[in-house]
Amino acid sequence: MLNDQFISDMSKKNDKYYKYTRPEIIDLIPKTAKKILDVGCGAGFFGEQLKYKLNAEVWGIELNNEAATLAKEKINKVLIGDVFDLINKLPDFYFDCIVFNDILEHLTDPYSILLKTKNKLNKNGVIVCSIPNIRYFFTLKDLLLKKQWKYEDAGILDKTHLRFFTKNSITDMFNDLNFTIIKMHGINEIKTWKFNLINVLLFGYLSDTRYLQFACVVKPKEL
Repeated sequence: MLNDQFISDMSKKNDKYYKYTRPEIIDLIPKTAKKILDVGCGAGFFGEQLKYKLNAEVWGIELNNEAATLAKEKINKVLIGDVFDLINKLPDFYFDCIVFNDILEHLTDPYSILLKTKNKLNKNGVIVCSIPNIRYFFTLKDLLLKKQWKYEDAGILDKTHLRFFTKNSITDMFNDLNFTIIKMHGINEIKTWKFNLINVLLFGYLSDTRYLQFACVVKPKEL
């Protein structure tokens, strides 16, 4: 359950926050997916792409009422409210793909939501997600050199983030929840010669810090 302060903070996000199209995630959605759930669908721009590209039925869950109203014009069905309240209202074994684009970090208990999605996926269904990397180079730099951990309106230290992840903790989370990781890679990377030089001098120790997020495709393990 999300508290009133969190809901208030989310309502203050600027319009751009709800309109990302996430092209780096589009290609991770299975081409065969015809029934897709986009958790945190925003204004529906991402879901609309999937709807037309894959000729899919796209559902969304969105907390922000204004964004959800816009999404209703773009995708097939939108449920407005807290995912913790709505997840049990979704049909069982229905979806080919469930998407969490930078959403899990906003939840008080992302683990229970991921477990509940298992019954919402069909036999071959997958979860696709993008998760911010707290070991991102510039976040580490501010912490170690400037002794600064400052919450902001967006980004890694978004003030509405309730959970923080690294590449290793993402792997541990899905393993602990009995998911198989099909694919996982960094996205939105730093591509400067300065970073590359520092990383070489540290024998590659900072390789994971070049990525703003990690993108994953996972599926429940067969029991």
